[in-house]
Amino acid sequence: MNTPANETIIIVGGGHAAAQLCASLSQAGLASQTTLICEEPLLPYHRPPLSKAFLKAAEEQPMPHRPADWYEQAGIQVLTGDGVAAIDRTQKHVRLQSGRELPWSRLVLATGTRARTLPELDTTLSNVTSLRHAADAERLRALLADAQRVVILGGGFIGLEIAATAHAQGKQVIVLEAAPRLMGRAASPELSEHVLHSHRNNGLDVRTGLSASGFETQDGKVTALIAGGERLPLDLLVLGIGAVPETTLAEAAGLACKDGVIVDAYMRTSDADILAIGDCTRFDEAYTGRQLRLESVQNANDQAKTACATLTGTPAPHRALPWFWSEQGSMRLQMAGLPPAAGTAGQLIVRRQGAKPESFSLFHYVDDKLVCVESVNAPLDHVTSRKLLELGISPAPEAVADAGVALKSFVPTPAPAPAA
Repeated sequence: MNTPANETIIIVGGGHAAAQLCASLSQAGLASQTTLICEEPLLPYHRPPLSKAFLKAAEEQPMPHRPADWYEQAGIQVLTGDGVAAIDRTQKHVRLQSGRELPWSRLVLATGTRARTLPELDTTLSNVTSLRHAADAERLRALLADAQRVVILGGGFIGLEIAATAHAQGKQVIVLEAAPRLMGRAASPELSEHVLHSHRNNGLDVRTGLSASGFETQDGKVTALIAGGERLPLDLLVLGIGAVPETTLAEAAGLACKDGVIVDAYMRTSDADILAIGDCTRFDEAYTGRQLRLESVQNANDQAKTACATLTGTPAPHRALPWFWSEQGSMRLQMAGLPPAAGTAGQLIVRRQGAKPESFSLFHYVDDKLVCVESVNAPLDHVTSRKLLELGISPAPEAVADAGVALKSFVPTPAPAPAA
């Protein structure tokens, strides 16, 4: 059964998942029944540029997914600068921070994440910042312009993207990663090692297995930190130590949460009338069978489409190949699938060299099955690998290793349409 015409849908959040759900609901004819609530004073905008292009030029502004008149023409009511303070599941309404109450028939949480902080560090100090939203990026850009010595805590995607951007601007940058390797949650050890050496070869000071053990402050600023017994003076401290799913509303409403809002294959929470999508969710990933939380634009968009199908009464279980990307200086990293844990039995890694020395792909097999492909400056490999993984095709490792064999030759050619 389709959603009744008198039902109202409220979407809480202003990230990629919320933007895609608005587009999908518009295509399904439900836009006029939809209200989008964004705590930020902006329409949903593209987040990836915030750690790269946005930091490079003062004139750069957040790029909205769609202009204001698109929402107006679609009939979607958009409330910006006023977040949700509480959810009443019994009365089925939300209370906004302004005190206003809005009724809903179906509620979708697209609340994203918040930056992880250090309990021992006062994050209100004037030269300490992190990056999650446009306001953070504007502040970071201003601080970066006046800083020369920059220390970044965290060697994940965000930390390394900011580091590469700052280094290209001539800043003295030090990256401290507490874990033994970079990008530990998203990349294989082999890719981590390549990225580490690439950054170091470009003159970026990256140190792994080190964390800050103390901070020196003066006049409302951090002036230095201590790491590995060494004192590191700084003008700017950036926290890139990961993100925490924003589950405050969900937990207060009594929804099941565990490192994210737990959803089923249809994006339904423990309350069937409340859905959740995007970075805030924890779910059973179809390709690996593991319960996990993914922070990626692709996952946000795909979950939004699954949620739309649920809301329109045409539910289909979520199945989407995870894929990611990160641009760090001259490196474009693209990953399709999830790399197996180090030491996984039956694991084989095959390197496929690209046309240039800095271009290659790592093909990960487990028991002869292709499960993940990590590409560096090899976009065609990435696109073709996604097709292979989605179709469940595992080319012979020796063929993959041969750069003279075209990857696309392993993708079946669609049968021609029958003649009329």
